[in-house]
Amino acid sequence: MEEYWEGPKYIDRVDAGHVLARKLAEYQPKDPIVLAIPNGGVPVGVPISKALKCPLHLIIVKKLQIPDNPEAGFGSVASDGTMLLNHALVKSLGVSEDIIQRQKALAMKSIRERISKYGKTAQFPELSNHTVLLVDDGLASGFTMEAAIQVVKKHSPAGIMVAVPTSSMSAFRRICPLVDALICPDVSRLRIFAVADAYKEWRDLEDEEVIAILRAQEWDVN
Repeated sequence: MEEYWEGPKYIDRVDAGHVLARKLAEYQPKDPIVLAIPNGGVPVGVPISKALKCPLHLIIVKKLQIPDNPEAGFGSVASDGTMLLNHALVKSLGVSEDIIQRQKALAMKSIRERISKYGKTAQFPELSNHTVLLVDDGLASGFTMEAAIQVVKKHSPAGIMVAVPTSSMSAFRRICPLVDALICPDVSRLRIFAVADAYKEWRDLEDEEVIAILRAQEWDVN
């Protein structure tokens, strides 16, 4: 059966966050904490945090950029150094160990800079006895979210739920077995997938915009 794109599902990331907040409320997660992946996950996570009356923190994960194509990545690395590689892509591109380590070092430098900018919201909270709600603006490959999941599991939370507005089918299948629940109202079966297609209003967010969003909610970013 041929699949057709039905158009954007959300006005913007904030609208998507409200949709997810309503769905998450049905689950009644125990002592939830929102961990949003910046930059795009922050405006999605804010309405969820407000609706569930729970803290919001940031979990910073960066893709490992392909040197000749920085918009694409061959894996992800998290703030604690947890690294996840797309081994099939690494092999097909002939990415050497030297390149992997070089790109990891660049990503970690960027992560440290972001942590410095974002202040206390980027400091990792105590997760034991809490249900962690991992939030982003969408799943394309799923590697960034999987790296975040690996980090969270090291901290022994009561449970892990992933909430994203949109996902490719391959990423949905990748992430679903790794968590207690994956909430995604829009799972695309199209062969070509882009997170941006789910939104009427889409653009990349700058770090300064994320800081402004957090300050508007009176979260400490100093």
